[in-house]
Amino acid sequence: MNKRRVLIVDDEKEIADILRDFITTEGMEAMTAYNGGEAYEKFKSFSPSLVILDIMLPDNDGMEICRRIRNESDIPIIMLSAKDTDIDKIISLGLGADDYLTKPFSPAVVVAHVKAQLRRYMSTNRKSEDEDGLFIKNMKINLKKHLVEVDDKQIELVHKEFEILWLLASNAGTVFTKEQIYDEVWGVDEFGEIGTVTVHIRKLRTKIEADPAHPIYIKTIWGVGYKFDDG
Repeated sequence: MNKRRVLIVDDEKEIADILRDFITTEGMEAMTAYNGGEAYEKFKSFSPSLVILDIMLPDNDGMEICRRIRNESDIPIIMLSAKDTDIDKIISLGLGADDYLTKPFSPAVVVAHVKAQLRRYMSTNRKSEDEDGLFIKNMKINLKKHLVEVDDKQIELVHKEFEILWLLASNAGTVFTKEQIYDEVWGVDEFGEIGTVTVHIRKLRTKIEADPAHPIYIKTIWGVGYKFDDG
C-alpha cells in the first residue's frame, strides 16, 4: 500500500477541515468533500485508503454513499453522526461501515480510530504473492506464522520487532516518524519512551541487515523517521 489516503466527507466545512489538518499531521494524505455528489467523485479520483463519512449530507444520504462505496471497495468506512441512536448504528454497520462515531468528538480520537481501522485493513489486505506472505528484495515475511527469511535463512524476531518490520514493509516507501511507529505498534493508549522505537530498530537491523551500519531494508530519513526501501 502506498501512502495512506483519507477522504473526509462532512457538510460542516469546519469539522472536515479540522479533521483534514489532524490527519495530515500524522503523515497521511487527506481530501475533503462537503456533499454526497462530491464525495463519490473524489472517492473515484482520489482512491482513498479510508473514508470518514457523515450520515447527514445536503444532497445525498450518507448511508447511500456508504452503500455505493462498499459495492465497489472494501476499504474501511467510519460513519459520523450527530445522533447517538442504535438504529443509525445498526443500519450503518449493516451497509458495510466499519466504525461509527457520534458528534461531538475529539479530532484526536477520530485519528486514533482511523489508524486502528487502517492497521486492521492492512493486516488482511497486503501486497503479496500469496495470502500468507510479503516478498521484497531477498526478504520473505509470513504474517500468519510470524516468520521472516532473508536469503532463505530464517531470522528470529521478538514480537515487537516483527510488528515494526511488518508495519514498515507492508507500507514500503512510506516514511514513519518514531511517534507514528510507537502509536501503531505499542498503541495510542500505551505510555512509554519513544526512544524504545530506536532501540528496537537497531536490534532489528542487526538481525536482518548484512551490514547494519549501511542498511538496505530499513532506511533512516534524517530529521523525519524511518522507511522500508523496496527499490
